[in-house]
Amino acid sequence: MSEGDCTASGDLVTEAEVEALVRGICFKTGPPRTVGVELEWIVHEPDRPQDPVPAERLDAAYVALRALPLGSALTVEPGGQVELSSFPAATLMDCVSAMRADLTAVRTALRGHGLVLAGHGTDPWRPPRRVLRQPRYDALEASLDRAGPAGRSMMCSSASVQVCLDAGHEEPGPLGHGRRWRLAHLLGPVLVAAFANSPMLSGRSTGWRSTRQWLWESIDVGRSGAPPLDGDPRSAWARHVLDAPVMCVRSDSGPWHVPEGLSFREWTRGGGAPRPPTRSDLDYHLTTLFPPVRPRGHLELRMIDAQPGDDGWMVPLAVTTALFDDPQAAETAYRAVKPLAERAGPRPAPHNALWRDAARLGLADPELREAATACFTTALDALDRIGADRDVRRAVADFTHRHVVRGRCPADDVLDSLAESAQGRTVRS
Repeated sequence: MSEGDCTASGDLVTEAEVEALVRGICFKTGPPRTVGVELEWIVHEPDRPQDPVPAERLDAAYVALRALPLGSALTVEPGGQVELSSFPAATLMDCVSAMRADLTAVRTALRGHGLVLAGHGTDPWRPPRRVLRQPRYDALEASLDRAGPAGRSMMCSSASVQVCLDAGHEEPGPLGHGRRWRLAHLLGPVLVAAFANSPMLSGRSTGWRSTRQWLWESIDVGRSGAPPLDGDPRSAWARHVLDAPVMCVRSDSGPWHVPEGLSFREWTRGGGAPRPPTRSDLDYHLTTLFPPVRPRGHLELRMIDAQPGDDGWMVPLAVTTALFDDPQAAETAYRAVKPLAERAGPRPAPHNALWRDAARLGLADPELREAATACFTTALDALDRIGADRDVRRAVADFTHRHVVRGRCPADDVLDSLAESAQGRTVRS
């Protein structure tokens, strides 16, 4: 999330113009040939992860990080999380190699300040604490607070692996944009369950394998929900954008206005805001919507928890790229996850029973385990065809055998460690 231009100037937009603009930019179709990844990390002291890092130390560390000659864009999230966003790469291995180099540089710089990166979907130790004071985050906090405390935890205590893939061809078929759009949503709960890695928040176990996904479900459906999947995806997304709540009306002077219950459609019709919307306001509005799959010319898959280990992020990146960009794998994955659609029901992702079970149970859910096993096995076969090297193939194979085929996810490893620690304390007492 970035601050963006804070301006009320620019060309005014009508409701019809908004719909036409959104339809034109949401899917920039063409042959799938680029891939990107956005990695968020929790930052903490290696020996005292439960202690908040003093703001001055964080500021000094982030100054050093911003001075690094990185290939990725580096940003800092409201709670001090670090995000690295790769530029589009021509191949999976180009993306992996570039991100590995950037992560090595970032980790080295942070060690100089006595800090490390940790791959958790939610901060297991510390309560949410906002370290960035910017008008955008003031407005986002005020807006999310209306639905309860989940928004602050999402802003300040969550981290993810976001995979970015081309939208696909215009025409029908396994690589067509309509099929890829639907596949992303059907595959979503499988990815939630397989990569769930946030069973703790603020020092306690929550009862969810992916607490991060539960936080997103707890946020207003207009901001975090997906549009209907039936019909033309361009039209569905354009309607969703118009009907979604306006987070804020920006101002060059003074606090930003945070309306309540005002949709962008209503704003274009002249109601509920100090001024009419501009094209710049529309561009900004699009950045305040956080569905599990966000069309930004490409498809941004946002449902995967940050992963443990230095290279754990490679596995979801490799699996999703293989399932989307290899035609044979795409068709097999679609058949494997399509039966899950009935279980999801009419409510949008992630606000339905299927996504809720994925976040709560992980792969202990038999249907999700079966679908995940089929998808990961298919991805393994496809990785060689899309040029993945031995290290990436081995990482995916290890994850598949250690977790997926056993009905486990990384959160189960965390919960096992907690149980062992508790048993050890009982024995010693």
